[in-house]
Amino acid sequence: MDFNPRYRNEQRGGDERRQQDNAVYSKKIKAGKKRTYFIDVRETKGKDYFLTITESTRRQDDDTFIKHKIFLYKEDFNRFAAALNETIDYVKTELMPDYDYDEFVRRHEEYEEEQNRLNNANPTEEKEKDGDNW
Repeated sequence: MDFNPRYRNEQRGGDERRQQDNAVYSKKIKAGKKRTYFIDVRETKGKDYFLTITESTRRQDDDTFIKHKIFLYKEDFNRFAAALNETIDYVKTELMPDYDYDEFVRRHEEYEEEQNRLNNANPTEEKEKDGDNW
């Protein structure tokens, strides 16, 4: 049987992910209507810890998810964080210093408020639509 990570990732559902991943801590970052990031702390059998950073994008044609994952180990935490911060600062200060980066925060807050209003208006219908069943 050929290994096809795209197929495997698209087929894994919410309950299966929770059972297999053994996350001890998790942060979910909604990034628009179709993209979500997950930052999870995972435990190894030897009681060590590492991070997984997952981008999950909903496919429009069939409502499956395409997932890309990075594994980040403790020995790389400091260098990764420093390089990420340096790269983001470079874009913000050198490439796009006049851009309003808080615009997306405001838009996301407005989107969340609208979703909360919709959920309160018709909670059953919205739960059925929610594709983030992780």
